[in-house]
Formats: sequence, C-alpha cells, structure tokens
Amino acid sequence: MEYRQITEDYVVSPQIQPGDVAAIKAAGFKSIICNRPDDEQPGQPSHDAVQAEAEKAGLEFRFIPVISGQITPDQVAEHADAMESLPGPIFAYCRTGTRSTNLFAMVDEAKG
Repeated sequence: MEYRQITEDYVVSPQIQPGDVAAIKAAGFKSIICNRPDDEQPGQPSHDAVQAEAEKAGLEFRFIPVISGQITPDQVAEHADAMESLPGPIFAYCRTGTRSTNLFAMVDEAKG
C-alpha cells in the first residue's frame, strides 16, 4: 500500500481495500477519511465495507465523497471539520489521492 505524506498528521492514498485497514492501523493511523464516491468505478469497494473494517480495528472513519473536479465549499468545510475533530494521524484516500490532497490544500488555504 502506497501513500504520500502531506504533513506529519495527514497522508493521502489511492483507493484502499477493506483488507488494508489492519496495515493502516499498524502504521499508527487513528482515522480514515474516504473522499471517493461509492460506485465511481466497477469493482471498487464501498465506503461501508472499509468503514466496517476501520471500526472493527478501532479507527475513526469519515465519508466525504467528492466528484473529481467538483469540490464544493461545503465539502471543504466538512473536510476541515474532520481534520480538526478526528484523532491523528489521518489517512485520507480517493481514487488516486489527488482529491484528498486538493481538499487538504483548500482547507489549509481557507485557514489563511
């Protein structure tokens, strides 16, 4: 499983599988954010499947689905709330990691 370190407490990743959650926990992450809408691509695991594994592992989970290229101010605000309220470090994912990266940058920019 590959991921990109954005800050000490926030990383982004391409799509994960429910079976990846154990490795995410073992790597020290406390929370997972899914930024990928369900059914975006055939065969992609649902956020419910990943969330169920995350909860079994004792990790927090937040689902903030974003359509590629269509991030809204409400989604930025929801992501900001998640980044502030979830225990870190946070592992965020989407199809490639780009939406999760862009959301982080938009939250950071909104903070000023």
